[in-house]
Amino acid sequence: MSELRWHPLRQEWVITATHRMDRTYKPPQDFCPLCPTKPGAFPTEVPAEDYEIVVFQNKFPSLQPSPPEPDVSGTSLTPVELSAGECEVVLYSSRHNGTLAEESVTHIRNLIRVWKDRYLELGSRDEIEYVFIFENKGDAVGVTLHHPHGQIYAFPYIPPVQRQELAALRAHRQNTGRCLVCDIAGEEQTDGRRVIADGEHFLAVVPFYARYPYEVHILAKEHKSSLGALDAGNEWDLARILKLVMLKYDALFGFSLPYIMSIHQAPTGGGYKGEGHLRFEFYPLHRSADRLKYLAGVESAAGTFINDSAPEAKAEELREAGPKTICEI
Repeated sequence: MSELRWHPLRQEWVITATHRMDRTYKPPQDFCPLCPTKPGAFPTEVPAEDYEIVVFQNKFPSLQPSPPEPDVSGTSLTPVELSAGECEVVLYSSRHNGTLAEESVTHIRNLIRVWKDRYLELGSRDEIEYVFIFENKGDAVGVTLHHPHGQIYAFPYIPPVQRQELAALRAHRQNTGRCLVCDIAGEEQTDGRRVIADGEHFLAVVPFYARYPYEVHILAKEHKSSLGALDAGNEWDLARILKLVMLKYDALFGFSLPYIMSIHQAPTGGGYKGEGHLRFEFYPLHRSADRLKYLAGVESAAGTFINDSAPEAKAEELREAGPKTICEI
C-alpha cells in the first residue's frame, strides 16, 4: 500500500506506505547496503569498490515516480491521491563509520553541489512542488542504517511546515516590503548573543525562538531563495560554516551528537513557487550529555514546544565548544 490520505482536521496529507515496514534495519557492517561492493563480498546498492558521493532511488520509498493505485477509495471528507514523487538516498562517504563532520570542507562543498543538482533536477519536474533535503543522524533520532547518509523527498505538494513558513514570509513581505528571514538574520547579527558563527555569506545562530536546547539555524545573510541561487563563493562559505557547526556539536559532550538536519528553501511549484529564503536547521535531541528531549503531549498533540533552556545560554556553550572560528577548521 502506498497512497496519500487527507487529514481533514489538520488540512494536510498523510503518506500511507506499508511496504516500508520491511526496510533494512541496522544490519552488521559486513552487510551494510550503503557501503561499496568489495570483490567477492556482499553486493550492496553501490556496484563499485569505492566512491565519494552517491545518489540513488530509495528502495523503500514513501513517494514513487510511478505509484500504484490507492488500495482504498476516498470520500469528499477524506480524499485519497496517488503517492507520486521521488525519494532518494544521498551517501556522504564510502566510510561506514564516518560522519559528515569528519569530511573536508572540499568534500562538503561537493555535497552542497550534489544537493543543488538534485534540487534543480527534481524541481524541474511538473509534478514536483517541493524538494525537501534532510539528514537523520544517530540512534536517538531513529536511524535504521548507520552509514553516513541523507535523504531527499520530492513532494507533489508543499509540506505543512514549509507551507506555514512560506505564508509567514509572504505576509511579512506584503506588510513591510522586506524578507522575513533577512530581517531575522539582521536582528540576530545585531544582537550577537545567540550567534555561534559569522561567515562572509552565512550566519549560524541558536535562534531567539529555538524549540530544542541546542537548535542551530544557518541563514543566508544575503537573500538567496534556494541552493540554486548559490555561486561558488556562497558554496565554500556554507561548507565551512556547516563543518564548524557539526564540529562544535561533536565537541559539546565529547561524542558524535545525533540530530535532524533540514534544508528550507523555495518551492519549485505550487502557489509559492520561487518564494523562500535558504536556511539549514539542526535539531539535536540531546538537552544534556545523558538526557534527551522527547516530544510528548504538549509538543506532539498541541504543537507547542517547551524549551527548558535559554537560547542565549546554549549559544554561549556552543561558541565555547570546538573550533571558535571558521579559520580554525
